[in-house]
Formats: sequence, C-alpha cells, structure tokens
Amino acid sequence: MSLSRAPRRTLLTVGALAAALALSACSSDNNGKSGGGGGTNFVRSSGGVETVDAGDRRAPGKLAGETLDGKQLDVASFKGKVVVLNLWGSWCGPCRAEAKHFVKVSDEMTAKGVQFVGINTRDFNKQPAITFEEEQGITYPSLYDPRGELILSGFPKGTLNPQGIPTTIVLDKNGKIAARALMALDEAKLRSMIDPLVAEK
Repeated sequence: MSLSRAPRRTLLTVGALAAALALSACSSDNNGKSGGGGGTNFVRSSGGVETVDAGDRRAPGKLAGETLDGKQLDVASFKGKVVVLNLWGSWCGPCRAEAKHFVKVSDEMTAKGVQFVGINTRDFNKQPAITFEEEQGITYPSLYDPRGELILSGFPKGTLNPQGIPTTIVLDKNGKIAARALMALDEAKLRSMIDPLVAEK
C-alpha cells in the first residue's frame, strides 16, 4: 500500500463526513428518524431519544484534543461520571436555542457527578465559537473539531453516532454510549436523558 495514498483516503473520509453534516446540519425537525449503522441495538423512544440497554452499550473511540480555550482534554478522564456530549456550531440556530437549557442543567447537575463537554464543529475560526460561549454563559469545556475528524473517529459506524448538528450523546459512568438525541433539546428532554444514568449503580 502506498503511504502517499493513505492521507488522501483519510481526507476523503473526513470530507464525506463534513458533507453529511452539511446536509443535515441545524435540522431540529427530524421526526425522530435516524440511523446509527448496523448492530447498535438501540431502543427508540417516542420522544426522539434513543437509548441502549446497559449490556449492549459500546465505548466511543478516543475523544481527546484541544479545547476552544487552548487546553488539552480527554473525555476518558471523566470515567465515573455521566458525560453529556453536545455537538454544536456557532452558525447553528437550534444550537443557540438549546444552549440556555444546557447551561442551566449543567450548573445544577455538576454536584450529582455529571460533566458536560461541548464538541464545536465547522467553525473554521475559533473566535465565533468563543463569542457564542461567552454570550450563552457556557462555562464547561468544548473540544475544537472544525473539520469533524474527532467526530468521525470518536463515533464509528455501529454506535449511536452523530447524524447532524445539534446532536447530544450521553455516556454512562463506565464511559459507554447510553443515549442520543438528534435534535435541539429543552431542559425536560435533556434531563430525561441524564437522570436514568445518574441513578444507575
């Protein structure tokens, strides 16, 4: 295999992901229809939140890199906590609409062992994303993933992977993917994803 061809394949794959996100980006009306690839064993709720039974959950790939404020973050370091991953972009209207709910629930759930982490994507300049966080009062960290490489490697086919922006994925205390919503969330729906996982032993 030619080494010169491997990077090209990677770029094509990343390009395909970016195109897919562009086609489905900022859609807050997907009628709960989604797909996560074969073998996800998910149960779809009528509310548009998909969940996975504890015995069928899978860990994501590596979710680590630089945050918007230039620090290094590895989501795996939060094992033992429920982790709420919110994929967002400053250009996304539904992301703006849901942000206040994420800020409120994050502030209230920190003491219960819940960690919020944003994954900012398709902001090819950090400043609009930083301004978005400042305007919305977001204090939890956001990984910076402008081209979607982290999303692609972190959520492979066969997991409850992102299908558009916004997407929220919740990891259980063992660091495994437990729930996904492919839409903007209000406070009640966000809590409905988190509360059962906080209660798990």
